[in-house]
Amino acid sequence: MQKSAIYRKVEKNKKIYDSKKLKFIGVDGFDVYNPSIPFEFQNKTYIFGRLEKREEWARSWVRLFEKTGDDTYSLVQNSMIYQLEDPYISKIGDEIVMGGTHVRYSKGEIDTYYGYFYRGLDINNMYYFTTGPDYMKDIRLIELDNGEIGVFSRPRSKEIYKKYGSESIVGFTTVKSLDELCADKIQNAKVVEGLIHNDEWGGCNQCYRLKSGKIGVIGHQSYNDNGVSVYMNTAFVFDPITFEVSDFKIIGTRSCYPEGPSKKPDLVDCAFTSGICKRNDEKVNLYSGIGDCEAGRITIDKMK
Repeated sequence: MQKSAIYRKVEKNKKIYDSKKLKFIGVDGFDVYNPSIPFEFQNKTYIFGRLEKREEWARSWVRLFEKTGDDTYSLVQNSMIYQLEDPYISKIGDEIVMGGTHVRYSKGEIDTYYGYFYRGLDINNMYYFTTGPDYMKDIRLIELDNGEIGVFSRPRSKEIYKKYGSESIVGFTTVKSLDELCADKIQNAKVVEGLIHNDEWGGCNQCYRLKSGKIGVIGHQSYNDNGVSVYMNTAFVFDPITFEVSDFKIIGTRSCYPEGPSKKPDLVDCAFTSGICKRNDEKVNLYSGIGDCEAGRITIDKMK
């Protein structure tokens, strides 16, 4: 599949006001990539990052970093080490929820992977509390206006491809509390139709409430281009009542970020979305993993 017309349009007309790589201190010998968005806790700014050696794959750890300069984060010494990939953060009530992908091995080979979830009032003292379905990454949570919790799923399997023509799709369901969150609830989430197209895959990376009662979603959409896995930063609006998707757009591609290496040749066009952070102007900072070995930030116009 060649680059889509919409991809080419984004690359031609993109408005990128600032483009930087994130610098991580205290983890020499490791790449840090696919981080969470930066977040505030006790008047400091933190970020969770995925650590992995360049020559290794599916042997990652997630660590906590504190912001110590412009686009610069330092390892929080003696912080918890999570055997996870691709961390994300959300706020549910008074609690912080951190999730990521745990890869399980059997006889030295990858057997399966799950979403693991941790919760707590203190970022330094998080408790593991539930596991997502088999072979499912990128599960995301959001607290809704009615107090329930919205859950975006991302099933991916041969059966999914056979039925929908897509390698992965997105589903949505709700639970009344974190105590109800479990693999069965997530697995049985209703499919969001028409979001992922034939021979593509994608998912949600960050969700936030809109004044309209709808949900703003920052996500990723991917496809194969002559052996290269293309990952793009996307955004759309989701109605949790009608399941309608609107205002879908590509908001970033790998070329929007500074040039740099990739973990493998087929990941040169990979921008795996973290999410956005508001600014004090009419713009937002968009964070993303790049090339499966670094992390970057671009400044773009605020989504209307």
